Amino acid sequence: MNRSPYEVLGVAKNASDDEIKKAYRNLAREYHPDRNPGDNGAEERFKDVQSAYDVLSDAEKRRAYDTFGSAGTRGFPGGADTGGARFEEFNLGDLGDLLGGMFGGGGGGGRQRGGGRAPIRGDDLETHVRISFEDSLEGVQVRVPVEAETACSVCHGTGAEPGTSPVTCPQCGGRGVVSDSQGLFAFSQPCPRCQGNGSIVEKPCRHCRGSGRERTMKTYAVKVPAGSRSGTRVRLKGKGEAGRNGGPAGDLYVVVDVDPSPLFERRGADLVLEVPVTYAEAALGSSVQIPTPDGPVSLKVPAGTESGKLLRVKGRGAPRLKGSGRGDLLARVKVTIPKKLTKVEREALEGFQKVSRENPRERMFTS
Repeated sequence: MNRSPYEVLGVAKNASDDEIKKAYRNLAREYHPDRNPGDNGAEERFKDVQSAYDVLSDAEKRRAYDTFGSAGTRGFPGGADTGGARFEEFNLGDLGDLLGGMFGGGGGGGRQRGGGRAPIRGDDLETHVRISFEDSLEGVQVRVPVEAETACSVCHGTGAEPGTSPVTCPQCGGRGVVSDSQGLFAFSQPCPRCQGNGSIVEKPCRHCRGSGRERTMKTYAVKVPAGSRSGTRVRLKGKGEAGRNGGPAGDLYVVVDVDPSPLFERRGADLVLEVPVTYAEAALGSSVQIPTPDGPVSLKVPAGTESGKLLRVKGRGAPRLKGSGRGDLLARVKVTIPKKLTKVEREALEGFQKVSRENPRERMFTS
């Protein structure tokens, strides 16, 4: 793979130090042996990335490479022939600052300097719960079943048969890595016997077959706050997947789905209600009864109200999730037209039409 370090990291030749470091972090995370156990291709790619970064992160090595190509880096300690993406000095324990925290904290991509792997936080989980529109306004407690990976109930996560314990790996002495010296240089790689754990299980737990984990179904009581909308996320800390190597559990996020209301439409904390009124009520003005989440109220319709006008009823909307108080109820007036008229109604309207001075189309013909 005869590629330049710029090509290996996928950056331009004029890339800044920050761009180079960001590219290295992303690629190191993607191809790190901890995330690709048994994948020789990923391990080789990881070595290429480390070798390329070794050149581009050092100002003198980078200048030498830019001037003389791969031959310019051979005079530096650990400076491999990076034009061919070879890796000369590779030690997982030396990644420290750049990889610390990427794989659960601790230097060397998730391994503690004292040997073995550092604690890794468990994954977060997400599930959905459906509630009624009325419950979304009042708040409700629901029970949510969740299937999650937890520590084995028999071996309590050790992976070892009860009465036994994992022992220090005799091949790596608990370091999780083994080294192969080749002249002036040394290669380090995850220990093949313990897979980088630093310990081995001689008698695996029969219940979990040595994994230390099992999938279980748990049910949690979740309090959905008043005023929740579809998409509201309720967090249950520590109720996600179990951590590894003694790490903390992840969190559980419950996403709320709210059934639509046949009457109300949500606009943030406000509720919109369509209110039908007769032509007479809109023209003369009136007071009409309308429903709200807290019971019926009287709405004043001013004389001359047109269809589509919004009338505000303060404090009769949904509870606010952030802050205190409630939103408003917005009554959208809809003037209704009768489809059938009695003889008396028709005579009354015809009489009104004769005396009416209104010409709603007058402005259409004026310049």
